Amino acid sequence: MTSRDRSKPMELAAGCRAVLAAWRPPDEDQERLRTAYLDHLRRHPDGWSRDCVGEHLTASSMIISPERDRVLLTLHRKLGRWLQTGGHIETADPDLGSAALREAAEESGLAELTLGPVLRLSRHEVPCGPVRPAYHLDVQYLITADPAQPPVVSSESTDVQWFSLDRLPAIDRTVRELIAAARRC
Repeated sequence: MTSRDRSKPMELAAGCRAVLAAWRPPDEDQERLRTAYLDHLRRHPDGWSRDCVGEHLTASSMIISPERDRVLLTLHRKLGRWLQTGGHIETADPDLGSAALREAAEESGLAELTLGPVLRLSRHEVPCGPVRPAYHLDVQYLITADPAQPPVVSSESTDVQWFSLDRLPAIDRTVRELIAAARRC
């Protein structure tokens, strides 16, 4: 292992802290989450990695059309729910935004994606790893894409579709909040 390989996790941790430190939350609840995420990263140098048992950062994105009238959602294979794209941060990811962009491309099959800013944070329980309960500390980005691009179902989904905002499938409150944040951006 080279010294570059050993320093990569430290660079990712520092990059995650920098993104969260610079982000300005829209409300007090989001500020509480931002502070909790930063505290987690201070306590756990590997807090960005799935190897951090119990809870770890993840990167997701709401993919929205440039006109802000359509969103792309994926029907998650394990959870059976319509969600935004996203997942674990990998050591090969240059930074948190790149992780969100990689996950969006992998889970949507879309080739032309434009990364935008962080929209929201979401801490949620997941069936992940050997310890229960386990939590994802999700950093949720905006990504824009042309809805003329046909999505491709990945191994993590049973379906991937563009939806007009007046014809959304059954989604939970957190996905509705993320869509609202993407429309405002």
